[in-house]
Amino acid sequence: KTRCKCASPISTKSYSLGLLQGKPEISKMEKKEKLTDKYQRKKVEDLLKRKFFIIQSFEIYGGVSGLFDFGPLGCALKTNVEQLWRNHFVLEEDMLEVSCTCLTPEPVLKASGHVDKFEDLMVKDVKNGQCYRADKLLEEHIQKVLNKKRKKMKEAEIKNLEMICAQADSYSQEEMAKLLVDLGVKSPDTGNDISEPTPFNLMFSSQIGPSSSSKGYFRPETAQGIFVNFKRLIEFNNGRLPFAAAQIGLGFRNEISPRSGLLRVREFTMAEIEHFVDPQDKNHRKFKRISDTCLPLFSQDKQLALEDPITDMTIAEAVEKGVVSNETLAYYMARTYEFLQLCGIAKEAIRFRQHLKTEMAHYAQDCWDAEVETSYGWIEIAGHADRACFDLDCHSQATKTPLVGTRLIKQTVEVPDPAAAEGEESKKTKTEVKNVEEKFAPHVIEPSFGIGRVVYCIFEHCFRARPEAASRTYFEFPALIAPVKTSILPLISNSEELQNHVYELKTRLNKEGVTSKIDNAKVTIGKRYARTDECGIPFAITVDDDTLKDDTVTLREIKSMKQIRIPINELSTTILDLSKNLTTWDAIKEKYPEFTGGKE
Repeated sequence: KTRCKCASPISTKSYSLGLLQGKPEISKMEKKEKLTDKYQRKKVEDLLKRKFFIIQSFEIYGGVSGLFDFGPLGCALKTNVEQLWRNHFVLEEDMLEVSCTCLTPEPVLKASGHVDKFEDLMVKDVKNGQCYRADKLLEEHIQKVLNKKRKKMKEAEIKNLEMICAQADSYSQEEMAKLLVDLGVKSPDTGNDISEPTPFNLMFSSQIGPSSSSKGYFRPETAQGIFVNFKRLIEFNNGRLPFAAAQIGLGFRNEISPRSGLLRVREFTMAEIEHFVDPQDKNHRKFKRISDTCLPLFSQDKQLALEDPITDMTIAEAVEKGVVSNETLAYYMARTYEFLQLCGIAKEAIRFRQHLKTEMAHYAQDCWDAEVETSYGWIEIAGHADRACFDLDCHSQATKTPLVGTRLIKQTVEVPDPAAAEGEESKKTKTEVKNVEEKFAPHVIEPSFGIGRVVYCIFEHCFRARPEAASRTYFEFPALIAPVKTSILPLISNSEELQNHVYELKTRLNKEGVTSKIDNAKVTIGKRYARTDECGIPFAITVDDDTLKDDTVTLREIKSMKQIRIPINELSTTILDLSKNLTTWDAIKEKYPEFTGGKE
């Protein structure tokens, strides 16, 4: 293995084991084509580009691979996803949030193992020098072979290739070199021979200050900032364990051949949690809250047997049977399952895949990736790892700073006996059982999220087309994370009074916590509804002549396209309650009169 698993569970691997489960006649290539159609990737990407959700960075200069800019709507959606993550984890679990620097001195990343081992294997086209990531090249070659020659191959040959493909990012440099030769892998663009694989460090290096002796790197993960501040954090927490620290921030990885849009990039936002525990007690005080949750668990055994994930086992049973190693790890997996569904990702398209033994670092005790089905296959978007005490031990040894916790243990000690008679030397002390502090290295459970990957999955899973007009596409984001909560659409009018009402309404909504966007273009109301839908704005307010008479407006919901007539002074509360899932649109329709005058 060359990729340093201590770096982060968020790898660049798009994992998909074997063929479509239970349907061996469907090749992996064919399955990907079906997924592309299922999630309508081309239409999604077209809408994202047209509405400037995301765009390749430096577009007018030809763009740079692996770098993307978020436009106004994409930026707002991403911010709302980050806030939802903060509410769901940091605030709900009473975590300690920090914000650490991106630029990291070399000794820190030397101690953590990144300088020496944060690598991918790279090969080059021997004639034109084009670089490729070796494991991805191997996977793609095997997929092409299976797609073309499956019918002529023996079952044992097929299973062998599937297993190699499944473990492609776990091979050593020597093993990878032999496989590339044995399978006859060539450059996919030219058909030329490729070089032997060599390690390529994925970190961006820099210098801190003018002195060439002060080398640094742009951090490949946010976790190290938390580990080096552990002493301050535990002091802030009054010396108590367990506790969790969290951070949302940028990470940087100099990917060899970035592709797949937001799924493999060189600069990205991460959201990471480091939950510090006593290694003798990895139970979680809130475990009962989620103990009956059934997660789709793609365990090591199920993967190697090419079987479907476990779906009928509660998370409590999974811990009891040793499928998941401890309560704290299981608790975060269940909470992640809830979070992804709140983001609008389909429940049936989420699974938790356990790392194979060949994938895990020597110190890791258990690792599970939350994966989501997309048009690119099953994509890892959050990792959950029991990292033991590896990180704190590394930094403690490098700096000679004790990064430890304490526990009380009962110990028998000798103490003076004031009741002993004078002259009785043997009775001057007595034994007592006392609570004594014992120091230990805490273990850490780490949930780690790639926010960009979560956002991309949201785009695909929330994309819709109107049944009556397939060309009328839109995003049906959960109102909780929608980039804008409502649009404000004045009817076409030259009335200055009506326009004043529109801007007064926007100011009022903003003060009451409802984001809005005015669309007063001189086109039909139907076209403006369609534009609202394309932006993923869940509600639309129409200000008309009746507004001037009775201070009411119409409120339209994106999915049903139904409208109600509602007083302005009840508007903000209604939209916020709908956004927070405190009520439903059906309940709101029963409360207010339906409006049927608007034309789509």
